[in-house]
Amino acid sequence: MEYVTLGIDCTVDENATLGRSNGSDTDQTQIGNDATIRSGTVIYDDVEIGDSFSTGHNVLVREDTTIGDDVLLGTNTVVDGACTIGSSVSCQTNVYVPRQTTIGDSVFLGPSAVLTNDEYPVRVEQDLEGPTLEDDVSVGANATILPGVTIGRGSFVAAGSIVTEDVPPETLAVGTPARHEPLPDPLEGGNTIA
Repeated sequence: MEYVTLGIDCTVDENATLGRSNGSDTDQTQIGNDATIRSGTVIYDDVEIGDSFSTGHNVLVREDTTIGDDVLLGTNTVVDGACTIGSSVSCQTNVYVPRQTTIGDSVFLGPSAVLTNDEYPVRVEQDLEGPTLEDDVSVGANATILPGVTIGRGSFVAAGSIVTEDVPPETLAVGTPARHEPLPDPLEGGNTIA
C-alpha cells in the first residue's frame, strides 16, 4: 500500500486490494476518513475518494476516478475508470458504471442498473462517452442508460427502462425505449416508479 493514503477510522477487510497498479509508479490512491472497504474490493491507483465511503463485497474501482463524500458502492458494483461520482451517491448491488461517466450529487442507482458508453461495441472505433446523471437523479432496478445520454436534475428512470435519449429535468422516463412523462405527485397517490 505504498501509494495509498487512508484517512482516520477506516476499516479495510482482508482480501481487499488498494492501490492496484495501472502501470504507473507515481499515481496515488487517496481515501478519506471513516471508510469501510469490504473483502474482494479492488481499488486501482490514481483514485481519489472522499469521507464516509463504503463498499459491499467484490467492488471494482478503476483508475482516474474521483468519488465524493458519503458514497456507497454495493456488492459487485464496477466503476470502470475515468469517472466522476459526486457526494451522497448510492449504487446498489451489481451496478455497472463505464468509463467517461459523470454522476452528480444525491444520485440513487438501483440494483443491476447498467450505464453504457459505446454505441457500436466491437464494430467501430470511436471515443467512448458515458452518460451524465445530474444531481438528485434516481434510477430504478435493471434500468439501462445508453451512451452520451444526460438524465436531467431531479429526474427518475423507472425500473427496467431503456433510456435512449436525454431526459429533461424533473421528468419520469419509463418504458422500452423510455418515453418522458411528468413526475407523479406523491401527495395524489401516484404510481410507484422504481
